[in-house]
Amino acid sequence: MPAQSALLAAAIAIATATFLLPPDSRLSWMPRSRFADMILANATIYTADPARPFADAMAVRAGRVLRIGTYDSVKVGLKGRHTYELNLSGNVVLPGFIDSHVHFIEGGLQVLARVPLRGIRSKDDFISKVQGAVRDKPSGQWILGGGWNNDFWGGDFPTAAWLDDISPDNPIWLSRMDGHMGVANSLAMKIAGINKSTNDPVGGTIMRTPDGEPSGLLVDTAMNLVFDVIQEVAIQERREALVRASKHALNRGVTTVVDVGSYFPGSPTEKTWQDFSDVYKWTHSVEKMIIRVCLFFPMPTWARVSDLITENGRSLSQWIHLGGVKAFLDGSLGSSSALFYEPYEGETDNCGLQVIDMDNLLNATLESDKLGLQIAVHAIGDKANDMLLDLLDKVVDLNGMRDRRFRIEHAQHLAPGAANRFGKHDTTASVQVSYSPDHLLDDANSAAKKIGTERAERSSYTFQSLLAGGARLAFGSDWPVSDINPLQAIRTAMSRKPPGWEVPWIPAERLSLDDSLKAHTISAAYACFLDHIVGSLSEGKYADFVVLPSTSWDEFSNDVPEQVLATYVSGKLAYP
Repeated sequence: MPAQSALLAAAIAIATATFLLPPDSRLSWMPRSRFADMILANATIYTADPARPFADAMAVRAGRVLRIGTYDSVKVGLKGRHTYELNLSGNVVLPGFIDSHVHFIEGGLQVLARVPLRGIRSKDDFISKVQGAVRDKPSGQWILGGGWNNDFWGGDFPTAAWLDDISPDNPIWLSRMDGHMGVANSLAMKIAGINKSTNDPVGGTIMRTPDGEPSGLLVDTAMNLVFDVIQEVAIQERREALVRASKHALNRGVTTVVDVGSYFPGSPTEKTWQDFSDVYKWTHSVEKMIIRVCLFFPMPTWARVSDLITENGRSLSQWIHLGGVKAFLDGSLGSSSALFYEPYEGETDNCGLQVIDMDNLLNATLESDKLGLQIAVHAIGDKANDMLLDLLDKVVDLNGMRDRRFRIEHAQHLAPGAANRFGKHDTTASVQVSYSPDHLLDDANSAAKKIGTERAERSSYTFQSLLAGGARLAFGSDWPVSDINPLQAIRTAMSRKPPGWEVPWIPAERLSLDDSLKAHTISAAYACFLDHIVGSLSEGKYADFVVLPSTSWDEFSNDVPEQVLATYVSGKLAYP
């Protein structure tokens, strides 16, 4: 760490000990007056506010931005005897990042990763990891885990045959990194009642061996056959997962997340509602919320969501906000279940899966939209995205124009001309950029194998085309599919250069630094109707911000750092 950053870190540590105090009383010792609680001085502040893009000082009081501008203009009338001043020596300050698409509690559960398979690069290592997890488990206990990516070891999918010899007495379920596929051992399938005569459910596939026996691989809604018999995770463990997830996000500079609930089609709707009531609301009731969340609920429960918002408004507090409803239209590229016009390479009969009937989706969307709910729908393949854009046209024709901020989650592969349709109704493309190891940079290597080089290069992650077509870009990680890492996402969007590549992947779709930052700040806030309180460092908004080790804007622009130096929420130090 450079000497200047080390000095700043020391100053932040002093602030933690002296000014900030314990979390529940960090500002309670200070008199409530017209003076600022804190003034950031000598900073390089990127505000994400077009009215004042940059500033070098900011005053904070009661958790809100009180004034921002030059140091002289900020301190006048606001710097009192008890005002704490943090001199940042030029360090770059950004608005707190917003992660627009996470499965937050599931991510927190996977931090403990019962069987962590992310990054495994061979069949032998896969089996060894599972064998180690089984070794000390009592007979009958479920072995759970996930994060595997078969592309890392050549493409062969794991099967029950990989697992049966090492786990004859323990049922196993291991999800693929994208959450749209998983593998079960034979005992797990027996418990779930999956056999040769079991039919594929609507929107799902039971993968089979050449003789018709289930192979252990289940795709999309077929996974519910196993989920229905897996032991429920205890509420206390899910509460602890929320705390772990919150700390993990804050460590990466994320101060607001959009939690879209369970991350596979057909997920039990009640789980999301239980998490809302027994995890989020409980954590708030005991004053342990440390990050802002915007929650989306399964679309089939639209009437229940409407009643909740009617009763409570869209914000239960500064911490918990009610977004709207979410649905799935297709699967994922890695699981060969994203819906395309043309078949997958080497799979002439497979164009992907449509996991919901379009009449049902249209009817539910119309009813949700009539009640003013925001709608988010998962679409990966080019055909799925076109179907959603067509659906939105019908919704607007039938329900009329309004500020609906319709969200297409992922918008990963677009047919020619589709990007230009997003601006017609101010549609948000809620896209995933970061790799660790997945999404854009991983797909640079795998998309050509799945759909062919020409289709991949004309359709994949068309960020610049989306902006040109009038879309709103909102960046998210899809955690735990990929790790939460906004700074890495910004680097990726700007470079589009996978590790080991000498040239960018589809260089015309690279973004500028400014567009990348906005997609993780003000545009992301707009995409969830929170731009009035977060997303930019503007007067009256919450003082959520991050401090970077970069000591000038030029340094930051030329070399986006890998880690934030500090994260503040409501003007209070939240990390480190």
